[in-house]
Amino acid sequence: MDSLLIKGRERKGLYLTMAGLLPLLLCLVFTGIEARQIIQRQQAVTAEMLLNQSEAISDHAWKMIAQLQQFSGRPCEEINDRLQRFSAIYPYFRSVGIIRHDTITCSSAFGTKQGDITILLQRPPPEKRWTSWVLSLAGTFGVRDRPAVIFVREGVAGSSSFALVDGQYLYDFMNAVGKSHGYRIAIQFGGGFRITRGNVPDAGSGFIRASTYTAPSKRYPIVVSVTSPPADIAYTWRQGLYTFLPMALILSLLLMAVTSNWLKRRLSYGDLIRRAIARDEFSVNYQPLFNLETNRYSGAEVLMRWQLPDGRWAKPDRFISAAESEGMIVPLTRHLLMLISRDVRHWHVPPGFHLGINVAAEHLQHPDFVQDIRGFSAQLAAKKLNITLELTERSLISDGDDVVKKLHQLRAEGIHIAIDDFGTGHCALSYLQTFPLDYLKVDRGFVNAIECAGDEAPILDAIINLSQKLRLKIVAEGVETPIQLDYLKKRGVIHIQGYLFAHPMTSSALMAWLRSKNPGPSFPL
Repeated sequence: MDSLLIKGRERKGLYLTMAGLLPLLLCLVFTGIEARQIIQRQQAVTAEMLLNQSEAISDHAWKMIAQLQQFSGRPCEEINDRLQRFSAIYPYFRSVGIIRHDTITCSSAFGTKQGDITILLQRPPPEKRWTSWVLSLAGTFGVRDRPAVIFVREGVAGSSSFALVDGQYLYDFMNAVGKSHGYRIAIQFGGGFRITRGNVPDAGSGFIRASTYTAPSKRYPIVVSVTSPPADIAYTWRQGLYTFLPMALILSLLLMAVTSNWLKRRLSYGDLIRRAIARDEFSVNYQPLFNLETNRYSGAEVLMRWQLPDGRWAKPDRFISAAESEGMIVPLTRHLLMLISRDVRHWHVPPGFHLGINVAAEHLQHPDFVQDIRGFSAQLAAKKLNITLELTERSLISDGDDVVKKLHQLRAEGIHIAIDDFGTGHCALSYLQTFPLDYLKVDRGFVNAIECAGDEAPILDAIINLSQKLRLKIVAEGVETPIQLDYLKKRGVIHIQGYLFAHPMTSSALMAWLRSKNPGPSFPL
């Protein structure tokens, strides 16, 4: 039983550590998850702003192209001034112009100077082109080191209009929305060149790693991606910890206190006994009682045993004492009575077979004590046993008047009463006349003194003489040697119990033992 408590205490330290760490770990996990969600929300907001701005620029570009449709098919000399004016008074545009069969015939940047569209784009145009198409570019013929976006709409007879948006407008906006967080931002029109701003972040590792959010436009072929560096996630996570860690620490302390209180109850002897009863871990052994007068085994003392889950046996004095100290002795005794009833149901013993049962003071003083014993006696009535309640001297001293009344009631109903371990307690000798008694059980300590004292054991002799004067039967416990047996026999002690005759044994073993030692009608071989 102590090993269970030791293991329980070892587990208690582990449970308390886990209880203390759990809120902190949950705080780390949830603030980490929340930090990533915050980053994603910020990225989504940034991406939406970029898309809105890109769509606004696209709206302006397509409106410009709609105006340029009026110049389709006209000579460049007639429209050149108008094109330059459009490019100058409207924002965003690096150049506007007219294309005929992939040749730029007129533009606000180069006037009447013609050139292939590939030269303007610094790359081939898309292989699959719709009536209207858009493409982001790494640079153009006139400005090679700065990106741009070209918008083209096909007209009649191979004539098309184009508007070239300067990428600087996108750069400025991308810097404005991404610099504070250190974002790496990319915008791509029509599957063309990725216009990017911001430093390429380190990939990071584990939970603290770069994350990318990508969002397409619902109106135009525009895709925006926003990459957050690990430092941004770490900073957001740290801010969350500053907010929630104090609460997690408080919760950790509260959880440790609750866990400690729960474990204190769970790991108590009382709780161990309660669970052992529920799991049917207790059993009963019976130590035979020998009658020197009839030279036969005439009864047995009930001894409770507890086999722990690990297979070892708990010491009876330890768990009985624990049950008394933690208020479990009454439930334990009731369980013992149930176990005895279950065993005795299969017994074949002669009428008057002695059955000694230890009863604790707490149970004797319990309001239901008489009812418990009556119910137990009724269950064994068919066996006609000599049920003897073995009480300690402390049981008689506490609440004496009530105890006398209860014992008289039970004795009137055929229950016998014995004082267990007589001479070791603080019972006044006058109590032997006050209480209704049938037996005195001499403690093994006085029996063991026989060999040490030589031919005389004065205290033992006094107890024997006293019991004979009071006409009380004596049961000598702990008889282990022939010398002790001979001493007791010479002094008229009839009932003997000890290892000299038999060790405690199970119910089935007891029946087999009695059949072999007491042959006769009641114990057929």
